[in-house]
Amino acid sequence: VMRRNPFGMDICCRKGSRSPLQELYNPTQVSLSSTAILHQIRRDQVTDTCRATSVSSRKRRVLTPNDLKHLVVDEDHEMIYCYVPKVACTNWKRVMMVLTGRGKYSDPMEIPANEAHVSSNLKTLNQYSIPEINHRLKNYMKFLFVREPFERLVSAYRNKFTQKYNTSFHKRYGTKIVRRQRKNATQEALRKGDDVKFEEFVAYLIDPHTQREEPFNEHWQTVYSLCHPCHIHYDLIGKYETLEEDSNYVLQLAGVGNFLKFPTYAKSTRTTDEMTTEFFQNISSLHQTQLYEVYKLDFLMFNYSVPSYLKLE
Repeated sequence: VMRRNPFGMDICCRKGSRSPLQELYNPTQVSLSSTAILHQIRRDQVTDTCRATSVSSRKRRVLTPNDLKHLVVDEDHEMIYCYVPKVACTNWKRVMMVLTGRGKYSDPMEIPANEAHVSSNLKTLNQYSIPEINHRLKNYMKFLFVREPFERLVSAYRNKFTQKYNTSFHKRYGTKIVRRQRKNATQEALRKGDDVKFEEFVAYLIDPHTQREEPFNEHWQTVYSLCHPCHIHYDLIGKYETLEEDSNYVLQLAGVGNFLKFPTYAKSTRTTDEMTTEFFQNISSLHQTQLYEVYKLDFLMFNYSVPSYLKLE
């Protein structure tokens, strides 16, 4: 017996029904309206932060296609998702593959993680013409997910620098960090770059030379720089701390909440607040202050308070 894929019809072609954007701003379901208020507060926070900081930086730059390469487009449900590494982006890409796959995939968790990151599996906004880009930015529901900035940073460090299999990161960044930040480094450390300490990673991030040399890697780049929330008006800002509720809310707005739930599984290796506190124990207060400055906009914009373990100067 052939199992009918529930996504075949219902999911892919929702023409005629209300768009997620309409559903968000004028909810027809009572269950969606209280959540809508929460997201309005989050949007206001971003707007206020952008307003407060743009006064100090008058030059409002124009976005280039390169700025849009993190924005994944779902034509069928009229949604745009800006992915931020280390904020459940693998699972969100899997979900986007189900939504845009026209029935090719039905269970996000059956999609291997490495396949979710193959760029040709999803369409990004920079692949469209300027009029098409503008049309989508205006009419599609735009959303992103954020996380406490230092927890995200520690998560990126643990994943990229403490796992033996990440040799490409060790070679590309580890060797550079060791060369620049470690006195009397051994020849092996300079060659392999696989034993970068968190203190060295922080020193590398706050080094003005690093910022001048090239943009940060996306795993530790600020959300502000990846998704451009002062130039692009995000309709919905999900948080890692409320990942399940926020994700399923997006799927409800898209009209697919009955068929598709956001995959949840508690990773035992997940970076926690306690873990982050520990990592910052050995960072000098000067370096903590400089690092906070780098990520300050993300803290302010997404309403994360200054962590209690920080000793800011």
